[in-house]
Amino acid sequence: MSRILALDPGSRRIGLAVSDPTGTLAQPLPPVDRAGGRSWADAVAELSGQLEVVEIVVGLPRNMDGSEGQAAADARQMAETLRSRVDVPVSLWDERLTTVAAERMFRESGVNTRRARKHVDSVAAVLILQGYLDHRKKNIED
Repeated sequence: MSRILALDPGSRRIGLAVSDPTGTLAQPLPPVDRAGGRSWADAVAELSGQLEVVEIVVGLPRNMDGSEGQAAADARQMAETLRSRVDVPVSLWDERLTTVAAERMFRESGVNTRRARKHVDSVAAVLILQGYLDHRKKNIED
């Protein structure tokens, strides 16, 4: 197995995480700013090539009832944009409450939420990717 890259789509930043080469553990990467001189899609495509990823997973933020709002539509568009720029599969993965869980982790550890803001996106991406990796492993073992 090789590395998998995960994205936590946000309006300001895209959180990133990558798996270890065995596909067991997710590790955070620095987030990509959505605003700025360089296209986020170019940055992610370049990173995926550098890391030699075999798949990209984009978090799909569904509502608690399973319905999809504007954030989910944006994530689907992000996945489509990436599919046109990379030569690896791009999957969507339900990411309900990952950002909430990441923020809670920082609060419970005593870290100021305002100071942790730039790290929340990457931690959320780790939670997305770890859930995806665990699901894949469980399905392979069954």
